[in-house]
Amino acid sequence: MGTPTDPAGPTPPRSGLVRLLDTFAQGDPDELLSLEYLLGGLGRSAFGMFLFVSILPGFIPVPGAAGVVAGPLVVLIGLQLVAGLSRPWLPRFVARRGPMRRTLNRFRERIAPWLGRLEHLVRPRLQGLAGSRAANALTGTLVAVLGLLLALPIPMTNYIFAGLLLLFALALLERDGALLVALWIVSAATITVMALGSGELAQLLADWIGGLRQD
Repeated sequence: MGTPTDPAGPTPPRSGLVRLLDTFAQGDPDELLSLEYLLGGLGRSAFGMFLFVSILPGFIPVPGAAGVVAGPLVVLIGLQLVAGLSRPWLPRFVARRGPMRRTLNRFRERIAPWLGRLEHLVRPRLQGLAGSRAANALTGTLVAVLGLLLALPIPMTNYIFAGLLLLFALALLERDGALLVALWIVSAATITVMALGSGELAQLLADWIGGLRQD
C-alpha cells in the first residue's frame, strides 16, 4: 500500500464534490490517498475537500472515532480559515496520511444519491461574500467550535455536527455564499442550544483538553 507516485495526480475537476469523488474512485482500492494528493490543484477550494475528508470518521457509527480522528483536524481547518490562509497548511505527518481508496468509495456510494441531488441546489453564489476575509474568519470560528463539539463524547451528536460540517465543505468547494449564510445561522443556533442545554459541556471540554496535555 503506497501513496500515488505523483503527489498532485491528475488535475481533478475544480467543482462538484461528486465529480471529485468519481475522479478519485478510479484505481487500486487498496491504495492510500494522501491528503497531499487529494488537495493538489484545488486552490482555495482545498479547504472544502480537506474538511470533507476530515469528517469521514464522523459518519462511522463507532463511539469516540469521530472525536479522536476528525475533531482535531476540523479545529485545525477552522483556525487556518480564521488566520486567513489562502490554502490549507498540512504538517508533513498529516499530509502523508489519508483514507484508503476503498474507504472513500464506500462513503461515496453511501451518500452519492442524496449528495448529487443536493449539489443541484449548491452553486457559486455571493462569491464575494464567500471569499472575504471576514466571512472566512466567521466560518473558521464556527467550524473550529463544531470540531471541538465533534471531539467531545456527547451522545447522539456525531451525525448532527458532521452533517453541518459536510454542508460547510460543500459551500467552501462551490464558493456558495448563500449557503454559508444559512450555515452561520444554523450553526450558531446549534452551538447556543448545546451550550445552554448541556451542563456537562464545559466539563467534557476540560476533560478533553486535559487528555491532550497528558498525551
